[in-house]
Amino acid sequence: MLEIVGPLTGSPWIYAVVALSVLFDVFVPVLPSGVIVIMSATAAAAAGTGAAGQVPHAVPDIMMLTLCAATASVLGDMVAFRLAWRGGERLDRAIARSRRLTTAQERLGTALARGGGVLVVIARFAPAGRSIVSLGAGAAHRKLREFLPWSALAGVAWAGYSVALGYFGAQWLGATWLATGVSLLALFAAGAGAAFLVRTPKPTPTTTAG
Repeated sequence: MLEIVGPLTGSPWIYAVVALSVLFDVFVPVLPSGVIVIMSATAAAAAGTGAAGQVPHAVPDIMMLTLCAATASVLGDMVAFRLAWRGGERLDRAIARSRRLTTAQERLGTALARGGGVLVVIARFAPAGRSIVSLGAGAAHRKLREFLPWSALAGVAWAGYSVALGYFGAQWLGATWLATGVSLLALFAAGAGAAFLVRTPKPTPTTTAG
């Protein structure tokens, strides 16, 4: 994939590729959006090592790359949220048949009602977690003002983490397959940890008879 992404780093099209991959992976979780972001950041770091403190014009700006990925992440969440909000009975039945969606919907509703949406941020790193949370929040008719800030925080956290992995991996290990492999392993490790946290139910407090 580095051979595919590499030539695009000299063109503004790299931002479009990143944005579209991140935007649509809320509907198609198998899209390698995280891989593309890491590859783009790795290629940018590799091409920018020649000028001290400066990044050449032909290389994607790291801040712009992060902003592009984060913005596309939030926009994708909002589209999924709105579609689920208007999904009607058919979507409600589909969610009711899915234990993962039902559980996520219940946990998310409780978390947002208590003023805490850390689950939204954690789920952003888990495979398909973004899809489950966005659709679950919309289907549950959660208030947008409850969901949007946490979606934005999740998008910034995920985009910053992915870009940092690619950029600093290339800075420390060079623009090699080793650097790319280590960065991808770190991304997958974060996803596995997030999936574990999302799936692990919180202990129910017990009361003792007085």
